[in-house]
Amino acid sequence: MDFELPARLEAATPPEELGRGRDDVRLLVTHRAARRIEHGRFTDLPDLLSAGDLLVVNRSATIPAALSAEVGGKAALLHLSSPRGDGTWIVELRHRDSDGRNSPWLDAASGTTLILPEGASARLLRPTAQAVDHGQRVRLWLAELDLPTPPTTFLNRHGVPIRYGHVDRDRPLAAYQTVFATEPGSAEMPSAGRPFTFELVTALVARGVAIAPLLLHCGVSSMEAHEPPAAERFLVPAATAERVNATRRLGGRVVAVGTTVVRALESAALAPGLVLPADGWTDLVIRADHPMMAIDGLLTGWHEPRASHLALLEALVGSELLETSYRAALDQGYLWHEFGDSHLLLP
Repeated sequence: MDFELPARLEAATPPEELGRGRDDVRLLVTHRAARRIEHGRFTDLPDLLSAGDLLVVNRSATIPAALSAEVGGKAALLHLSSPRGDGTWIVELRHRDSDGRNSPWLDAASGTTLILPEGASARLLRPTAQAVDHGQRVRLWLAELDLPTPPTTFLNRHGVPIRYGHVDRDRPLAAYQTVFATEPGSAEMPSAGRPFTFELVTALVARGVAIAPLLLHCGVSSMEAHEPPAAERFLVPAATAERVNATRRLGGRVVAVGTTVVRALESAALAPGLVLPADGWTDLVIRADHPMMAIDGLLTGWHEPRASHLALLEALVGSELLETSYRAALDQGYLWHEFGDSHLLLP
């Protein structure tokens, strides 16, 4: 799905910096069966769900994954996406532009060495299997890091949260954490969970809505060429799998909080209504014809034109209703990106 996203609809600032609460954002609700949409606030969520429904959330915490770097005397940024477990990382190299923005550095070569703070370095070993285009320009690389301290310590000392051109300045890591975050590992925030507050979670539980966690560590997600997402680490615990299966068996609705949760649950689904515990890496890309086996609904943000995540939404509600929802969001001035408004897709 293609459309024009005006710059005025790109949220540059968290709502709490504007004197509002995290949950004080707008919520557009798309009802698949009724073929209709409605406009509301994120705080309406307890009234839109029912006792017996289940929210599945991602408990991955964001890490300060952006490092200043130098390549051949030129300023650059190194985004650490995912550790591979053997001391290497999947990384993304970007130019630091004069206007404060940054753009992908797509013509690097194997063997390129990046100079990092504190005398550290990173060496590009080989491209990942994912290229940007038929010219084989490369976004993601496998890299070997030479750090004076463990990666977590080094990033906490020298890293900052990854941000892109729509965000006006660097912010503390706390701005990129959700209330569900317990285990660091995401290069970028699982942003669908950002508007939740402890008060709203309490209201949901009082309503009889259950909440179950899983883990998917998000890699870099700003795919300007709209490539499909790369493989990511995930864990669906036995207790969460059992809760998902029981909810569907008893007639409740399973609502994923974020496309990361959809990817994890669908990777662990064996058949409709049957999710198994799972632990590992997933390279599942959910396309418009994917039959959803684990979820009934989705709470998410607003995705960019031609983004691969739009196909996932289309698999839930169909192309016509999805286009209607996005047209309404654009007409009514909903805000995009991690500090923006939300979209709830219900059966």
